[in-house]
Amino acid sequence: MDTIIIIATSIAGALITFLFNTRLGLGPVKSSAWLTLLIAAYFHYCPDVLSPYLTRHIPVAYIGGSFIGMVSAQQLSTYTGIALAGLIFSFIYLNTSKLFTGYGGALGTSACISLLVVLSIPYFRTKRKMTIGLLQLRRLIIKKPAHKKRPG
Repeated sequence: MDTIIIIATSIAGALITFLFNTRLGLGPVKSSAWLTLLIAAYFHYCPDVLSPYLTRHIPVAYIGGSFIGMVSAQQLSTYTGIALAGLIFSFIYLNTSKLFTGYGGALGTSACISLLVVLSIPYFRTKRKMTIGLLQLRRLIIKKPAHKKRPG
């Protein structure tokens, strides 16, 4: 049951932060900071509401999920994609949190990995696979800069 609550918390953190970021126009940093502050303060001042395990892990899982919600709507605009990234993050968090002990940036790295997995899904659905990105890069390299006209 604790695992399901952690998964739901990660998904909710991603979705609610994305909603505040895009629909309410609060911006990515303020959305993540304010919502995380509310969750962390609640569990800091009311530690006996849930089990000690959940009291310790819910704020951390929510913070990681909120990092996902900070993504630009131009990069990932569907709530399904945000929820999927939150789900992937929760699996990473639950299975590798002991490996990240003592290292800074573990939540951000896990959120980044989750977003990259979701953003790469369209590439696996095409026949050309990863050559799409290489072709775009090639076009940028080959593209010659426009010549400026000299005044006079």
